[in-house]
Amino acid sequence: MPNQQLTSDLAEPPAILDIEASGFGLGSYPIEVGFITPQGRAWCSLIRPEPDWQHWDPNAAVVHGITREQLQQHGRSSVQVAEALNEQLRGMTIYTDAWAHDFSWLSRIYEVADRSPSFKLDNLRALLNEDQASRWHEVKLALARNSTARRHRASADARLLQQTFLALQVPRPAHA
Repeated sequence: MPNQQLTSDLAEPPAILDIEASGFGLGSYPIEVGFITPQGRAWCSLIRPEPDWQHWDPNAAVVHGITREQLQQHGRSSVQVAEALNEQLRGMTIYTDAWAHDFSWLSRIYEVADRSPSFKLDNLRALLNEDQASRWHEVKLALARNSTARRHRASADARLLQQTFLALQVPRPAHA
């Protein structure tokens, strides 16, 4: 049975992970991974594509604003990224709002690195009740509009997801 823990049982906000990718669908691969801890510490890294990672969707590139040249120049290898994630997230459960995509992309990093994650990736939806889930996109959009972060990047997105989660913890006022 999936984790049905209610958000009110959490003493602190969940750790959130986000991955930017070369596109969606078959052949896409991770280009940046970022997370935010329950204490608010953020981390992110560009990922240097493997030689056989060729899929590149120009529409996705417009959204995240990362070029293949930036990845080649500033990206870390999959081994370096896997080791950094394992070191910093060991023993934790970290949540994502796009579990199917992020699980697949994270798996690509770890397969290439010949490593296993030292943490568990879970679906953020498991922490939301029905009312919170129904309001998720509306609250996230409102927070994004009011945010000073203007880049669509992994650690900034993880922070926005955590802020959305926290905003949904505040009970709605009763209707008069």
